Order: sequence, then structure tokens, then C-alpha cells
Amino acid sequence: MIERTLFTPDHETFRDSFRRFLDKEVAPFHADWEEQGFVDRAVWNKAGENGFLCATMPEAYGGSEADKLYSVVQMEELNRAGFTGIGFSLHSEIVAPYLLHYGTEDQKTRYLPKLASGEMIGAIAMSEPAAGSDLQGIKATAIQQANGSYLLNGSKTFITNGWHADLVVVVAKTNPGAGAKGTSLLLVERGMAGFSVGKRLKKLGLKAQDTSELFFDNVSVPAANLLGGPAHENKGFICLMEQLPWERLQIAIGAVAAAEAAIGWTVDYVKERTVFGQPVASFQNTRFKLAELQTEVQVARVFVDKCTELVLNNTLDTATASMAKYWCSDLQCKVMDECVQLFGGYGYMWEYPITRAYADARVQRIYGGTNEIMKEVITRAMGLGAK
Repeated sequence: MIERTLFTPDHETFRDSFRRFLDKEVAPFHADWEEQGFVDRAVWNKAGENGFLCATMPEAYGGSEADKLYSVVQMEELNRAGFTGIGFSLHSEIVAPYLLHYGTEDQKTRYLPKLASGEMIGAIAMSEPAAGSDLQGIKATAIQQANGSYLLNGSKTFITNGWHADLVVVVAKTNPGAGAKGTSLLLVERGMAGFSVGKRLKKLGLKAQDTSELFFDNVSVPAANLLGGPAHENKGFICLMEQLPWERLQIAIGAVAAAEAAIGWTVDYVKERTVFGQPVASFQNTRFKLAELQTEVQVARVFVDKCTELVLNNTLDTATASMAKYWCSDLQCKVMDECVQLFGGYGYMWEYPITRAYADARVQRIYGGTNEIMKEVITRAMGLGAK
């Protein structure tokens, strides 16, 4: 296999530390969390105590000022272990960066230290019952009142960390007649009158992830909670577009790590499982199929590592990130399907990690923008398709 050159010894030391944390604080409980539909709140507090939340944020705001590779290590370890209930990545590398990049100084000092400690859990509310990949189609409105506050109305669905969320970055129309140019981002806190969390959604996979509906019924959001302040009113769509390459690459990073883990589990299994008096690994079909999967995942690994280098240099473009998201998530689903087949009947049993990984993988082709949308983004960068 091609040697990876992304990580320093310090990154690998951090990987060992985070892996030990997962072994102690997550592994013994994750199956129970899948049954209850959400992880225990305590794991967030413990992660904060150990410096595993918002590590890339500046020290002034409670972070460690680490480079993004430390977050990449966490994404890889969570996906390799199949701990898909843990929403640290969205909290630390999607919600927190919105505050860091666009928030006012007051907003950053008010919220980032609490996100870093685990005192607050963050979520971002984009998707609606009638608007998923098409963010321009959102219906939630936040109309400014005479006193300067915003009256927020609407509903959101499929919200990761929604059940636990204390702080939600809500995408809403502050100028509904202006389309995408009338979109803003508002910071909504748990406890604001009119803000309620709906039922936890029962999903095909990601069963320990607390995915919920959120409802906003005449929520009075203070003017101070408009992300970025008055200068960013109606500029929310631009902010969303600027952050999407990194958000989509995170999906690809998880996809490759999960696929690598699945191949490892399957190699171990086919060596031990016997059929017709010989190991499943002795059949040419098994060996060739695994060789194909290993090759494709190696190709994906090199591509994703290169994209990660581009992120570190702030040069990852939207089209390339879209390529990584769609191709790696497609490959992840292919790998899971082939590995389940090699497990035979046991591949259909929930107690086997390959079965849970198969169920968990399917949504990767949907969220973060469907893979069909990714192809539209790519073709437009090629000068093709609709304007």
C-alpha cells in the first residue's frame, strides 16, 4: 500500500489518545445508544474535558489552535470503529467554524468556549421537509421587527445533534422576496420561547445519532444573534457556499475510513469461515473481489489525502470536493455491499459490524448534497449544463 505522508508523529500520538478515549468512553456503550436513539450527554462533557472538541479553534476561544489534521484523525477513528452516533465532527468542524469565520467577537467569545468544553452542543439547521439539497428553496423566515429582533418561523428536519443541541445555526430567509440573496444565519439557543425539538427520527442506519425535527414558532431571536451581525444580513447563502467544500470532504474522509475498516473485517472473516471444507478466502472469487475493492479504496485514499492537503492550503475548490464526496460515498456503499455478500448470512445480522456499516453507509450519498447534485456542480465547473 502507498505510505501516507499527511500525518506527523504528533498526529499519530493524538490518534492513539483518541482511540483510547473511544475504547473507554464509547465502545462499551454504543450498542445501547443505538437502542435508545442517541448517545449519552456525558460523552460530550468527557470529550470536552479531554480536549477532543473544537481542537482547531483558537486558544482564545477554548480550542487548542490545532491544524485540521487532528480533526481528520478523529473522523477516521470514529468511522473505522463504526461509532456513527458521535456527532463531534459536525459540532467541531461545521458549527464552530461558522462562528469563527463569520461571527462577531461577542458571538465567538459567548459560544465557542462552551462548544469546546462540551457545555453546549452545536447543530446546523438547513434541511426542511420540502428543501434538502436545494438550499435556495428553504421556507423558514426570520423577519426583523421594529425592536431589531428577528421573528423566526418554520421547521427543519434531519438535523444531526438536534436532540441534544443547545445552539443551532438556523438558515432562514430574512428577505423572502430576494431568493438566495435574502438568506441569513441565526444563532438559536435551547430555551428560547417558541423553539422546540420534535421527535427523534428513526433511521435505516446511524441509529445512535440523535437526528431530530426542529420547530420555530414565532421565536424572537435577538439582533445580537444574527451570525456576523448586520454586515452579514442576507449573506448567509454565500457563507454556506464557502464552507461546503470542507463539509463535503469530511463525508469523503469518513467514507474511505469506513471502507478500509470493512475490508479489514472481511479479510479476517473469510480466513476463518469455511465452506465446503475450505476457508472462504481460498476461493478465487473471494480473493479477486477483495483485490478489486482494496485497489479502488487505495485510489480513493490517495485522492482524499490530496484533497486534505488542499484544505490545509485553503485551495480545495467546490468541484473537486464534490468529486470526492460523490465518488467516495458511492465507493463506500459498493464496498459495504460486496463485504456483506462475503459474510453470507452473518452479514445480515445486526450484531456484526459489517451489517451496521452497510446500513450507516447509505445516507452518505444523500446528505451534504445528493450525489446527483455533486455531478451537477462538477459539470457546471466544466462549462456544461444549466447556468
